[in-house]
Parts: sequence; structure tokens; C-alpha cells
Amino acid sequence: MKASNRKTLAVLACTLLLSCATFAATSKDVSYKSGDETVKGILYTPDGAHGKLPALVVIHEWWGLNDWIKDQASKLADQGYVTLAVDLYRGKVATTPEEAHEIMRGVPDDRAARDLTAAATYLRSQSNVDAARVGDIGWCMGGGYALNLALSDPKLKAAVINYGHLATDPANLAKINAAVLGNFGGLDKGIPPESVKAFEAALKKDGKNADIKIYDDAGHAFENPNNKEGYKAADAEDAWQRTTSFLEKNLKK
Repeated sequence: MKASNRKTLAVLACTLLLSCATFAATSKDVSYKSGDETVKGILYTPDGAHGKLPALVVIHEWWGLNDWIKDQASKLADQGYVTLAVDLYRGKVATTPEEAHEIMRGVPDDRAARDLTAAATYLRSQSNVDAARVGDIGWCMGGGYALNLALSDPKLKAAVINYGHLATDPANLAKINAAVLGNFGGLDKGIPPESVKAFEAALKKDGKNADIKIYDDAGHAFENPNNKEGYKAADAEDAWQRTTSFLEKNLKK
């Protein structure tokens, strides 16, 4: 092989590696103001990334800010996003459904909304974050809150809703400026397919950028492997690929 050809191949290989690069993430505990309160979260930052980066508010399930949510925030940071895993429960983490239900019911709606708005504001204030490229993602309870933040924050650029509660009122959905990705289970009794389809139809009727998928063989929380009876590995992997592609398209460009 000629030296010039070897050089060309080396350059192409380097370019390919860079285009597919992921980053190791570092984390630190942070606090920020939410009204008169100071709340805590975990900030994940991609190592080796330069310039102003896109960012995500990462919103936990009804269990609280547990290890699985921390892992999701870290994995997303590995993709090149600054991520803030919020703690809506003020340090509490549930280990049983009964405990999760009780803690969730104890969170005032106005406080949760204030905490999420404060989280997005905190991310936009970071020197390594592009304030125009902030989105959110949530699962279960957090999926509903991801939609709530999209409804209340006109600057939010992208929202990923994983089997969270929905809204269909046209006047309410008109407030959304973010692109929306939704992943739902067709066997989810709390969020039935009819509700998901109505949500999608309302978004598209209003001209919103929406990509909604229903996994026919999945129920609620199918993406979490800790859900021993309901976890669907293939569906979870597909939802992850959809999420990373969606965020690449809507937050990185």
C-alpha cells in the first residue's frame, strides 16, 4: 500500500472514531435555589468535551433519585450532555411500592414545578452549557413531570417522556415549543394506548414535532431492569436508541 493511501485511511479512521466518540462522565453533588428553598441534585459532566454543550434535566421515577436514575444520567452524559439528576424527594428514596406511593403523594405540585424550573435555570447558568439547547427526560412519574416542564418552559428544546402522565387539552399543548419523544407500553393500564394516541394526535394537529411509539408487548416501567416482571430488554434497548437519536437530532444540532 502506498504511503499516501495509508495516510488517507488513517485520517478516515480517526474521523470515524471521533464521530462515534463517547465521553466518560464525572459527577458532583450540587445545590441550587428553588424559590426560598435550596435543593440538591447530581451534576454529570462529559470529560474531554469542549465548548458549550447541550444539557438535560433528568427526572426520577416514583422511587426517587436511586442508582438506576443516576446511571441513566451518567449514560446520557457519556453521550456528550451535561445532565442534572434532580431530587424531588429531598433525599428520600423508596424501596417498596407502598413507600413510593406515599412519598410521591407528599410532593406538592407547585413545589415540583418550581424545582424543575429551577433545575433548567441552573443548567442554563453553567459556563459549559449552551442555554439554547436544554431539554429534559423522565420515566414513570418523571415522564409526566418531563411533560409538565415542557408545558411551562417555552425555552425547553426537547422533552423525552417515558410512560408518564399525559395531557390532551389543545390550549395547554399549544404552550409546548420543545420537540417531544414518547415511549409507552401498550399493556400499561395506567396510561392506556387510547390516551397515548389521543396525545399524539393532539400534538400533531397543532403542528408539534412529536415522535410517539407504543410497544405492544410492554407494560409500565418496561425500560427498568429492576422491574423484574415487566422489564422488556429488546423494547428497552429500542427506546434507548430512539432516545439517543432524538436527542442527537434536537439538542446537538
